[in-house]
Amino acid sequence: MQTIFVMVKCELGKAYDVAASAVDNVDSVSEVYSISGQHDLMMKCTLDDDMDIGHFVTSELQLIEGVADTFTLITFNAFT
Repeated sequence: MQTIFVMVKCELGKAYDVAASAVDNVDSVSEVYSISGQHDLMMKCTLDDDMDIGHFVTSELQLIEGVADTFTLITFNAFT
C-alpha cells in the first residue's frame, strides 16, 4: 500500500461539501482535515501499490465538484 496526502484548494464556500464528497464517494480517501494556509483541506489517501497516483488524483479528486486546485505529497516511510 502507498499513502499520499493531497492538499486541496476549494472554490469559495465549498470546503465542507468537498470534504463530505471525498469521504463519502472516494474509497481511497481515509481522512480529510480542514487546514489553514494556501489550501483548505488535506486528504489522506491509501492506494494499492499498482495504482497510478497521477491518474487517481486527476480522475478521482480533481473532479469533485468545488475542487479548484490540488497539491500532492508522496510519502516514503511511516515512523511510529
